[in-house]
Amino acid sequence: MTIYIDNKPYEAKAGKNLLEACLAAGINLPYFCWHPSLGSVGACRQCAVKVFKDEKDTQGRLVMSCMEGVRDGVRIGVEEATAKAFREQVIEWMMTNHPHDCPVCDEGGSCHLQDMTVMTGHDYRRYHYKKRTYKNQYLGPLINHEMNRCIQCYRCVRYYHDYAGGDDLNVFAAHNHVYFGRDKDGVLQSPFSGNLAEVCPTGVFTDKTLKEHYTRKWDLTMAPSVCTHCSVGCNITAGERYGKLRCVVNRYNEEVNGYFLCDRGRFGYEFVNSENRVTQPLIRGRMSEAVSEEELMHELSVLLSQQKLVGIGSARASLESNFALRQLVGAGNFYAGISETEAYLTRLIVQVMQEGTLHSASLKDIEQADAVIVLGEDVWNTAPMMALAVRQAAMKTAANNAAAQLSLPAWHDAAIKELVQTDKGFLANITVAGSPIDNIAQVTVHAVPDDIARLGFAVAHELSNTLPALANADEKLLQTARQIAAALQQSKHPVIVSGLSCVNSAVIRAAFDIAAALNNTHWKASVAYVLPECNSMGLALMQAPSAERIFDSSNANDMTALILENDLYRYLPQATADAFFSRCSNVIALDSIHNNTTEKAQVLIPAATFAEADGSMVNYEGRTQHYYKVFIPKEGHIKESFHWLNSMRIAKNNRSNGHGLSLDELLHEAEIEMPVFEGVHDAMLSPHYSIHGEHIPREPHRYSGRTAMYANLNVSEQKPLQEEGESAFGFTMEGFKGQPPADAAPFFWSPGWNSGQSVTKYQQEPGGAFKGHIPAVQLFHDKVDKAPVFFKDIPEAFVARKQKWLVLPQYHVLASGELSSYTKALASLLPEACVVLSETDAALLGVRDGDKIRVHPGTTALPVKVHLSLANGVVLISAGLPGTEVYNWGDWVKIEKE
Repeated sequence: MTIYIDNKPYEAKAGKNLLEACLAAGINLPYFCWHPSLGSVGACRQCAVKVFKDEKDTQGRLVMSCMEGVRDGVRIGVEEATAKAFREQVIEWMMTNHPHDCPVCDEGGSCHLQDMTVMTGHDYRRYHYKKRTYKNQYLGPLINHEMNRCIQCYRCVRYYHDYAGGDDLNVFAAHNHVYFGRDKDGVLQSPFSGNLAEVCPTGVFTDKTLKEHYTRKWDLTMAPSVCTHCSVGCNITAGERYGKLRCVVNRYNEEVNGYFLCDRGRFGYEFVNSENRVTQPLIRGRMSEAVSEEELMHELSVLLSQQKLVGIGSARASLESNFALRQLVGAGNFYAGISETEAYLTRLIVQVMQEGTLHSASLKDIEQADAVIVLGEDVWNTAPMMALAVRQAAMKTAANNAAAQLSLPAWHDAAIKELVQTDKGFLANITVAGSPIDNIAQVTVHAVPDDIARLGFAVAHELSNTLPALANADEKLLQTARQIAAALQQSKHPVIVSGLSCVNSAVIRAAFDIAAALNNTHWKASVAYVLPECNSMGLALMQAPSAERIFDSSNANDMTALILENDLYRYLPQATADAFFSRCSNVIALDSIHNNTTEKAQVLIPAATFAEADGSMVNYEGRTQHYYKVFIPKEGHIKESFHWLNSMRIAKNNRSNGHGLSLDELLHEAEIEMPVFEGVHDAMLSPHYSIHGEHIPREPHRYSGRTAMYANLNVSEQKPLQEEGESAFGFTMEGFKGQPPADAAPFFWSPGWNSGQSVTKYQQEPGGAFKGHIPAVQLFHDKVDKAPVFFKDIPEAFVARKQKWLVLPQYHVLASGELSSYTKALASLLPEACVVLSETDAALLGVRDGDKIRVHPGTTALPVKVHLSLANGVVLISAGLPGTEVYNWGDWVKIEKE
């Protein structure tokens, strides 16, 4: 439809409000309370415009543009004098009690309030009286609170409470005092609290970890990147200054994380700056273990010439590095550095998704689902952003249905919430133990993995009677299956979420059967399988056997093992890992962090982290995404693993002047050798890409290049960083001065828009797709006409064993990850490692909360935590926390009281 803004025609999309239409048209209209993911409540009154009846109307009426829908032919005035004067008065009212402390505020120079104040024309303060002041709160180690900067836009509460589901931050008011915070000081409990720093348009909530090494955001060197802490693959922008990674912020991606990140992804970057980094090549057993690159390559040329050479790939290393290792050792000697159980389960998921009969659901698909079944996966802890998407599906389905019935626009947040009250869409959360998303689920089931799978197969049978029914089924289970199936039959776009948490292949198969039974002319079902690591899917697609299969190989003794960015002690029980290393005559490890595996290495090589490297990763849905280096480390020995592996291949072949493959060439070869990766090269911006012959600068044009920070070394300006090979990005603020393609923008900035809200300038419409396309390649392709092949092998009902328990891992939402635990702020929020038992099993063992027990074959005694909803016969043990042991998850264990 056509609307007229200041007498100029613009195309607008039906169902949007006038503010969205103006921003989509490139009009600079100030706002505060509105947010694309939160909708409109009309709280700030800053986006006022004049609406006219027709071209003859000269008076018009003043309206808040975020609360007025577009209609064909509507005429509005943004630059109309009355509207401009009103907006200027509103910002002046808001600023009367603001401390005007921009020079000491963390948001200074990247603040939405600053942008809107300048845009509105408020440049002179007339209020000279005593200001209203508030007491700031301690909100934990992640978020800083400065309540005196608040302009009462309500964004924080609407995001934290309504969108993310947190219940420990709210709004408190009396008279003309409005306070946003907790009822008392304390750590924010939501694992999505870090988004407050970006949602807040001023400096009330800021990143406390940034204060540890603060710099103005215009002085950061930045690049588009991908989060490394789980398999979702959220898009991020990482910022560096003086060789240290200073912060990570959300990088908008319509299909993946949208406007938000979990706290693990936002704050878990400190491993890049860790004192535990590997920074120097080491050859152990020498008088001086630190060696030069020449000495290193000489030693490697000897070791690599041995016949028994095996390579251990990594689920957290890039696709390019894994492929370079495979090339070096040969496809027959390349192994995945994971357990046999995990390898089997990931291969099963790959098999299911490569069939193409089911669509692999993105986070956006999950958010838009009208029914969600979580079958056996602890998404809250293993994929937090997926849990947030599941919450949106449950909260928005009822809202969308109600809005459609009364023709309410989706953006009218306050009216829809008033209409819906507590109604929610259908969510069934079927897990081993309780989860915070139980609070919004219509069906909650806590059971052992085999019984979870049986419930899944029963649901599939209810949906399609051609599938087998359960033998000797419990009537309660069947009633639950009928309830879930009936709800699914009322939906149009259901999503089934599953994964590896249950360490049970039947659960994975049952999830497929439910989705496949639904996927016909009436329903369009999809499935999402959560995997453990950021590149678990990429490694699985390489079809490498697990590290445990090496024991079956002829190379099992006196071998030289080349281990890529992998601590085997996090994937294998200690006894298994020890047995592996005892059979190695030599161990060569490439890694960025010292760990138990690097301690076993005779040769240790420093590998670059995601912030210092280029590379590609494949997320849980088969989406290939490329990340770009943010900076070059000062320690010149730190390089991407694929660079080291290229050099090793040259040394192994005794070529004195061989040519190592570039990233570009590696991806081309991967596509040729493994057709499953066809197209991955398209996810990478060509290293020869330029705009009018110029690089894309990693530094903003406001960047302060000259500094006295290095005056003790050299008073002249440092030489700009130079990287090996070609790159589309430059390490200076020089280069293309316009707006680069959104998919290649190292940061979001536009004239007058210095804050993160400037992302609107890169979108086709607020909250919509980028102008251009996001560089992602989907490796799983839907085959609409292909009939699914159902799984029909249903497990028997679980029977608890006498004096034995089924052992399963229990992850923690913030810092169970290997790398995120190096962030002190996150580490301080970790719970104590424990063993979780049901009330009945605890009584059987004669233990209570806090008592110490030992789970064999483990060696460490851990305190007991009794869980009222955990099924009998199962024991959960903290996994991934520092100092915890790895078990053969899914096996039976014995328990002994200390």
